[in-house]
Amino acid sequence: MNDNSQSLSCVLIPMNGRQLLLPNVSVAEVVDYASSDAEANTPDWLVGYLDWRGLQLPVISYDAANGDILTVPGDNRGRIVVLNTIGDNHQETPFMALVTQGIPSQARLTKEQIRELDGENGPADLMHVEVDGESAWIPNLEYLETLAQQTRH
Repeated sequence: MNDNSQSLSCVLIPMNGRQLLLPNVSVAEVVDYASSDAEANTPDWLVGYLDWRGLQLPVISYDAANGDILTVPGDNRGRIVVLNTIGDNHQETPFMALVTQGIPSQARLTKEQIRELDGENGPADLMHVEVDGESAWIPNLEYLETLAQQTRH
């Protein structure tokens, strides 16, 4: 049996008090935290904008998008994860960005290592899971893409 066909390369992304779980293919790049400040009268979840490869990407706080407070990372801990979009508006918004509270880590996981947990999810959560005994959330990328789409000038 070929183990590669039974496992998926994933990335665990640290947020404030939780971590996200995404397949590696959804991540375009991880960059150091740097964004321009959000303008006045912008949504609470908008950290600012990232100038990335000639594009102005909205930087979304996953925590604030989920109803928690916006937390900006400090002292070289934070990163910005640039994500590939997958929704209907992919042509207009091919990428979006999330601010993290630390450096993402990679993992190779099998379906046996992931177990869905019960409980309420926020609007930015697709599913709460347990990964090798640790709690993680699979984000609702369609919801986050809808937020990114709202910031288009």
